[in-house]
Amino acid sequence: MKWRNQLLALFCLVAFAAGGVFYFQHWVVQKPFGIILFVGEGLTPGRLAMTRVYANGADKPLAIDLLPQMALLTNYSNDFAAPDQAAAATAIATGVKVNNRLIACDPAGKSLPTLIELAHQAGRATGLVTNANITGPASAAFYAHIADPNDKSAIAQQLADSSAIDMVLGGGADDFLPVSKGGHRPDERDLLLEIRRNGFDLVRSKAELEAIPGWRRPKLFGVFGHAELAYADQVEARSEQPSLADMVRRAIELLQFNRSGYFLVVDAGLMRKAGEKSNAEYTLAETMELDRALAVAQRFAGGKSAIFVCGDVGIGGLSLSGSPFRNDRGIAVLGLNSAGDPWFSWATGPNGGRYYGAAKLAAAQEPHSSPATLPTEQPQEPAAFYAPSALNTVDDVVVFGTGPGAEALHGSMDNTALFGIIYDNF
Repeated sequence: MKWRNQLLALFCLVAFAAGGVFYFQHWVVQKPFGIILFVGEGLTPGRLAMTRVYANGADKPLAIDLLPQMALLTNYSNDFAAPDQAAAATAIATGVKVNNRLIACDPAGKSLPTLIELAHQAGRATGLVTNANITGPASAAFYAHIADPNDKSAIAQQLADSSAIDMVLGGGADDFLPVSKGGHRPDERDLLLEIRRNGFDLVRSKAELEAIPGWRRPKLFGVFGHAELAYADQVEARSEQPSLADMVRRAIELLQFNRSGYFLVVDAGLMRKAGEKSNAEYTLAETMELDRALAVAQRFAGGKSAIFVCGDVGIGGLSLSGSPFRNDRGIAVLGLNSAGDPWFSWATGPNGGRYYGAAKLAAAQEPHSSPATLPTEQPQEPAAFYAPSALNTVDDVVVFGTGPGAEALHGSMDNTALFGIIYDNF
């Protein structure tokens, strides 16, 4: 009789445990351990199609294409149909539409809480990775609050004073160094020295980044160039500088030791730099770098993490036309096609054949400047109209996702909705 009671008790215990597991898996909201947000500057649906062709041919998917959830994002700002970098990134980082030029603050100057600050309050380790300037608007929208995106000195100071971010990796050392040390700061403050005194490990090269031990919660500041980092094909500089994928891998390895999980923002800023110069080869190559960094994140973050990849604002109006063959890729779609026509063209940019009032006005305001110099012969990547830097476009951008929370992506959404999706998972 005794063994029957024991057996019955064991059965009840197993049934109770199984019921608990079933309940937890199906009714309890499970938060992702890691949340990674990639911001591809200029990532529109058209950019993806061109990158696919350039990388491997029209029928070979990118890592982004394999993410199970996606949506189109409308991305107007509070005052313009085409946002600038500051307003577009602020909408993602804070969930609030602001005027162009504002970084994580409203027109009255009131600070808006950002995803990095909210993740820190929730106990998550936080990180920011970029291959552009750390103080660029797309990155700064996640940690700074300022009305002038060009005031890099003030943005750098806000980052140095912030207690909400555990790891920063990117370029732009000159914004943290005084003029006397070769930097841009007129106040003679050496913010890198101050950051080190605040308990951060300071690394300046790829080798130093790799040498950081992976067994403790990081306080790490890595700045690997005076300005933006080198493009992917600049081999000599890349021997000293980590790639976007290198920085993403190291960030995940170091942030994942926090018990409450982590939140990592990855800004693929060189995509914009190349686009502003109307350089299709570098623009698509840097989009491929984003794709490689995503593949690395998936491999190192694991299945319990949520990963989102979104664009901020279209740039330049790049087009690939002229009927390339299905398997054409790389150099086969650069330059001129067999008919002597360009494969790639832009709506606006430095290769434009005509210019209008904006360029004339800029020249008139500079007493010693000359009017814009237009190409004397047909460039291989022509633009319809001249602009010193390719202009932002009124395009929807795209967002892809995988992991907990990504199922909320569907159809056409506003870019502010992404903030809520991520915040709900903290």
